Amino acid sequence: MTSPPRGVRPREGGPLDVRNAPAAPVAAVLLLPGGRSEGREPPPTVDLAALRMRPFAARLVQRLAGRDVLVALVRYRHRGWNGVRADAARDAEAALAEVVRTAGDIPVVLVGHSMGARAALAAAGHPAVRGVVGLAPWCPPHEPVGHLAGRRIHLLHDEADRVTSARETWAFVRRASAAGARAEGIAMRRGGHAMLRGAGDWQRRTTGLVVALLAAPPPDGAPREDGRGRRR
Repeated sequence: MTSPPRGVRPREGGPLDVRNAPAAPVAAVLLLPGGRSEGREPPPTVDLAALRMRPFAARLVQRLAGRDVLVALVRYRHRGWNGVRADAARDAEAALAEVVRTAGDIPVVLVGHSMGARAALAAAGHPAVRGVVGLAPWCPPHEPVGHLAGRRIHLLHDEADRVTSARETWAFVRRASAAGARAEGIAMRRGGHAMLRGAGDWQRRTTGLVVALLAAPPPDGAPREDGRGRRR
């Protein structure tokens, strides 16, 4: 059972669907569902992509019980990425701004599936972001990586995925690593794109990675509690 929203009061219709809201969060995990390459309509009322992320959120809430970690799903204004508009990335940025507004300067881990992973990676340059866990991510060739320097990136993919390309994911990991990210690709044995077969493996692996990211030090150059950090 998730705790009722107490300390964090998201705006009505805002970018956060809060699943666990401590009175004084010390960290946050934002989960970004998948979507479509194109689609300017709002997500449907019964959104299977968002429902797919709820078991991940529930497992995180259970694992992080007692640790005052905000857990929330990101709401999208549009169903698709929509080319240069990159609507899902804009919504990820809005969600990060909402966390800062409601909870202050706390570390954030982003967990995204498919289009949501692409949005999480695009928004990972935000100073609050500690790292990203991407599930069956959409990583097109030539996607920017320079902003990921110092970030911890874990991308999980089943090479049998027929919707997004594991090969492109591994290529993204290599480019991000060359740009200074601490990136790794993790091959999953089953699950395809929807992560239905072996769902427990995906959820356990994701939860473990999130817990490790929350315990990791800030990225190089990120502000520390003493206000110092590497200048760039």
